[in-house]
Amino acid sequence: MTTPTLSIESRIAEELGVAERQVKAAVELLDGGSTVPFIARYRKEATGMLDDAQLRTLEERLRYLRELEERRTAVLDSVREQGKLTAELEAQIRAADTKARLEDIYLPFKPKRRTKAQIAREAGLEPLADGLFGDPTVEPLAAAAAFVDPGKGVADAQAALDGARAILTERFAEDADLIGELRERMWTRGRLASKVHEGKETEGAKFSDYFDFSEPFTELPSHRILALLRGEKEGMLDLVLEPEEPTDGPSSYEGIVAHKFGIADRGRPADKWLLDTARWAWRTRILVHLGIDLRLRLRTAAEDEAVKVFAANLRDLLLAAPAGTRATLGLDPGFRTGVKVAVVDATGKVVATDTIYPHVPANKWDEALAKLARLCAEHKVELVAIGNGTASRETDKLAAELITKHPELKLTKVMVSEAGASVYSASAFASQELPDLDVSIRGAVSIARRLQDPLAELVKIDPKSIGVGQYQHDLSEVKLSRSLDAVVEDCVNGVGVDVNTASAPLLARVSGIGAGLAENIVAHRDANGPFRSRSGLKDVPRLGPKAYEQCAGFLRIRGGDDPLDASAVHPEAYPVVRRMVKQTGGEVAALIGNTSTLKSLRAADFVDDTFGLPTVTDILRELEKPGRDPRPAFKTATFKEGVEKIGDLASGMVLEGVVTNVAAFGAFVDIGVHQDGLVHVSAMSKTFVKDPRDVVKPGDIVKVKVLDVDIPRKRISLTLRLDDEAAKDGGERQGGGGRRERGGQGGRPPQQRGGGNRDRRGGGGGGRQAPPPANSAMADALRKAGLVDPKRR
Repeated sequence: MTTPTLSIESRIAEELGVAERQVKAAVELLDGGSTVPFIARYRKEATGMLDDAQLRTLEERLRYLRELEERRTAVLDSVREQGKLTAELEAQIRAADTKARLEDIYLPFKPKRRTKAQIAREAGLEPLADGLFGDPTVEPLAAAAAFVDPGKGVADAQAALDGARAILTERFAEDADLIGELRERMWTRGRLASKVHEGKETEGAKFSDYFDFSEPFTELPSHRILALLRGEKEGMLDLVLEPEEPTDGPSSYEGIVAHKFGIADRGRPADKWLLDTARWAWRTRILVHLGIDLRLRLRTAAEDEAVKVFAANLRDLLLAAPAGTRATLGLDPGFRTGVKVAVVDATGKVVATDTIYPHVPANKWDEALAKLARLCAEHKVELVAIGNGTASRETDKLAAELITKHPELKLTKVMVSEAGASVYSASAFASQELPDLDVSIRGAVSIARRLQDPLAELVKIDPKSIGVGQYQHDLSEVKLSRSLDAVVEDCVNGVGVDVNTASAPLLARVSGIGAGLAENIVAHRDANGPFRSRSGLKDVPRLGPKAYEQCAGFLRIRGGDDPLDASAVHPEAYPVVRRMVKQTGGEVAALIGNTSTLKSLRAADFVDDTFGLPTVTDILRELEKPGRDPRPAFKTATFKEGVEKIGDLASGMVLEGVVTNVAAFGAFVDIGVHQDGLVHVSAMSKTFVKDPRDVVKPGDIVKVKVLDVDIPRKRISLTLRLDDEAAKDGGERQGGGGRRERGGQGGRPPQQRGGGNRDRRGGGGGGRQAPPPANSAMADALRKAGLVDPKRR
């Protein structure tokens, strides 16, 4: 029996550019229940130093290739049951290296509804089809006359020829090699075009950049694909998948089909009929099939890229600089319903709440100032966290006056993204965590806590609700959730978790701990007091040896019985540290943080059969700075006074802002006007920028210049290049959008958000224009296939 050319492990090793033994070790660990963070941190010797990014890729490819193998087995079983599995076919099936290729091979054998071809075979017309195909010197109508049989539904010779054509059409359209070749040809040469749906010009204004648009499949970035698909879904755009426009001949699609089966016009009686059959197969079957395939391919490619962008932004947000253990005043702004106030102490515990009404219609400004000053003084508040939603600029102004009038309080105000705060407030966990607080007040608590420690607070919210992606509602739920969960897991374990203060949602993200164990840890902590040692975790119900192995190194116990429990050194490696202490003399506590002594030690001297050089090197590095936080230092941005709404902006202004989101086409920046501005990728640097995240990340504080302001469409165009020329009376300017030229980085992006909506909805993207299909037969085929607007000419 033929076997695949490469095993799964061999193929992954080849793709990652690593040794097969490394992949086999990683697969064995994953199959044994180990998590990616644990393997990346504590099993470096086994995997040959594979990092977390490589391991995530390995894990994803392993899942895909195993699914492929399962499908391959099912296909083999199905074809075998039909009695059609030949040695050659089995070799083809086993050699299929993608799901698409496997499905192409299986297509002729896939159970399907009764087709015209099946009906023709049942009527005994397959010998006619085979005869004309095998010997074009036969005259079609004469040959067909012998197959006329009204009893079988073949009324005359033409009906017999129609049946024969249906048989050959199905045969041509189910040829795996042909379909694969044409799919790649269309992908590399085809284009996606769009136009506004008739009568939707006003309603679909946000998609206006796509009202007359065309771009090659291979050049379409993910955000444009998703914008186009959304425009179509909302009934604002008509999309067309356009192959290139070849003339009739061997280079045309119809010509390729004919050439594949040796069909050519050599003047023989059946040549024209066979050429018409090849053309019919392309128009009615193959084009439709490939149109569906290419749509799926475009969506999949766009989804994959969008998921990567979302995951990268989420990682940056979760790893944003924590303000730390400082008493914080959280303000959840509002007009009519007031500003919700919550004070949390250095540990995040709620110590005071209130509601103030400084804005319209109540206008109790002075009363609000007095209340805030009293709360800040009473609870020794250091930071003021202001949610960035409705009334945020007005509330920011209130906080600024509080700081000015009460310098003795030494307050620092910070605008905080409140994306997802309302989701948390209404969640079951918030009800359990803050049972005595009104839902509206919980939002203020969340805003304050996410300034103290973004990671610890944001893990309480579904990652999709944090709002740092593009077109997230258009993406595969499973694919997005899997990717975002991996990011959260990596971030939480990369930072480490204090087991005595962490919430259940935070603990649930630690390697080896799920929601149930997290609840058990919290319950044990509440019943028995803080954990004094990592070994105490073994007393938690259902936390067995495997879970302990996976989680212990990522959990911190500060001020416990063993100083190593506050570090990232895994308990299994404590004997290595004891040997170091024995060599240097003294105690473990004296060795931790003692840089000079630690640098005098040679890692190689402590290598043994269990712990190799990578692990020992990590231990020495960790002992130098135990429990170090990989996140950056905390700093704040200052918004310009007097600039509070989009109408206050003017071209040429230079402002400070905070990067809130990074997409494939650029970065969104909060400049304090309730509407994020966009720095298009073309306005990020004087040199070519392939990935906007190479320049900025969410949370970065940047200086930007206002290039242009479009108030009706709520679009603010910004640049990081402060010497760029701003727009004057709608005139030309440098950077930031425009039509996309060949080799350039232009292209208007999707519409920016308004208010608190973090989903970048809308149209965007300019593009080169292409004429409608020149070949009328091709145009007709596209229209019949539903791949072109009937009115498109």
